[in-house]
Amino acid sequence: MTRAAALRSAARAALDAARAQPGISLGIVVTGDVALRRLNRDFAGVDAPTDVLSFESGEPGEYLGEVIISAPRARAQAKRAGHPFIDEMRLLVIHGVLHLLGYDHDTPGRKKRMWAAQAKALLTVKTSIEGPAE
Repeated sequence: MTRAAALRSAARAALDAARAQPGISLGIVVTGDVALRRLNRDFAGVDAPTDVLSFESGEPGEYLGEVIISAPRARAQAKRAGHPFIDEMRLLVIHGVLHLLGYDHDTPGRKKRMWAAQAKALLTVKTSIEGPAE
């Protein structure tokens, strides 16, 4: 399976885990720390790189928005956690897609709901990751 196919599969798994309406589309952008830091600063007010950001389209319809991932940060996180880079990328896609669908982890209850959806999607794509890191 190509990297692009693996990321599409992860996005589909997240959409299915969240029972999203059929026909939804989204974009996935893989870039570097400089771009993620700039986006994080400009849109979230945090002047630091991050692993994944989600930007909702803001338009009603079939296009959800974009998930933007830092490949260097994903590679470092995978190495630290001891799992394959592609599995970390899948986790980040799933996490980002769930944010596009309105999931969040800002309260214990919302975090529990999001982590459950992530775990379900991770099982679907058969990663070596059982669930998101705390």
